[in-house]
Amino acid sequence: MSGFSPDWLALREPADAAARADDLAGLLRDNVGEPDRAVIRDLGCGTGSMGRWLRERWPGARHWILQDRDPGLLALAGASMTGQGVTVETRLGDLTGLRPADLEGTSAVTASALLDLLTTSEVEALAATCVAAGVPALFTLSVTGRVDLDPADPLDAEFEAAFNAHQRRETGGRHLLGPDAVEAATVAFRRRGAEVVTRPSPWRLGPDQAALTAEWLRGWVGAACEQEPALAEAGERYLRGRLAAGVRVTVGHADLLALPGAAA
Repeated sequence: MSGFSPDWLALREPADAAARADDLAGLLRDNVGEPDRAVIRDLGCGTGSMGRWLRERWPGARHWILQDRDPGLLALAGASMTGQGVTVETRLGDLTGLRPADLEGTSAVTASALLDLLTTSEVEALAATCVAAGVPALFTLSVTGRVDLDPADPLDAEFEAAFNAHQRRETGGRHLLGPDAVEAATVAFRRRGAEVVTRPSPWRLGPDQAALTAEWLRGWVGAACEQEPALAEAGERYLRGRLAAGVRVTVGHADLLALPGAAA
């Protein structure tokens, strides 16, 4: 679930932090026994941005288990989270193999920008594991497929549709959920008796985030053109115009909190 560069993750971290739903972090903490001795398992941790964000809102969390399949990102995450009264251990591996026994002693599961990279069966398995272990889970910043650009352009809708199709693509025999991930996770957790709370968590990018906006636009247009090659010629002109216009962008995301214990 990795393959992202540290530079890209660093560039997006402030926008991620501003977008996440603070109240869900509080609800997560309030639904954990002994929150001042909590053990948090962060899945697909990348460079540790989710941990850094949550640590500020949950200073009582004492031990972090960081898991990722990218050893380089995992090393960066472990180094950045160590200290300030926090102990850290890193686990190299794919979260799709997670089992209820692996969560023994875990107070909460977290992940960021992850659900939309999973398949339906992987989300079902993750929900089953968390509920069986009785562990609450917070998943932030899953894409919802909605993008608003200001000023508007007649081609916006075509690129949005192509990008969303790319997010739902089949790759390596896996059919990714993309913008359908939050709904799929909600269904999977509720089917197993968990209480699910969701919140919008959009990026709102303007002049102060010009570098992130430009990098996001390049990736958004590039993925759309990869999905729909017929857009490639128009895509070059569209991207140049968008970058020159200093466009403001709202990128739709959602956060999801699942509380197995609350509904048991």
